Amino acid sequence: MSTDIQEIIDRALSLPPADKALVVDKLLSSLDQPDEAIDALWRKEVEDRIRAYNDGSLKSVSLEEVLAKYHS
Repeated sequence: MSTDIQEIIDRALSLPPADKALVVDKLLSSLDQPDEAIDALWRKEVEDRIRAYNDGSLKSVSLEEVLAKYHS
């Protein structure tokens, strides 16, 4: 590890927790590159689910039913 990188790490570790979280968020965001193919698949999935809900072919379940299933 280079001296510059170690200096950055040392300085980041000395930051208050909120500032550390901001640095982490910015670094992770810089690694997260959008994938248009995956975005398109999710967009289609959402549209299909909305269409199915609106035309009645998708059964909805209330929050109470879901919670009851896991609390029994």
